[in-house]
Amino acid sequence: MGMPLELNTMIVTKGREHRIEENLFELVKEGYRLYPIEIPIEVKKTIDCDSSGTALIKKVEWQKQTTTVTYQLVSLNSTN
Repeated sequence: MGMPLELNTMIVTKGREHRIEENLFELVKEGYRLYPIEIPIEVKKTIDCDSSGTALIKKVEWQKQTTTVTYQLVSLNSTN
């Protein structure tokens, strides 16, 4: 029996991220997802919108059909 696994190359938050510290965030996603660690990747609010910034993933944790991603925001794209 296999385990469903999704490989992600960007972080899509849908507004569900939680700030842990100044530039450190945590996001819980349903299912098992694999992300590149310590490599800059895009952060988006939705899959179709423009990039919000760039992040480095610090930790990925799988538990009870969910994936918890801890990431550090390293640059923020602003509309100002």
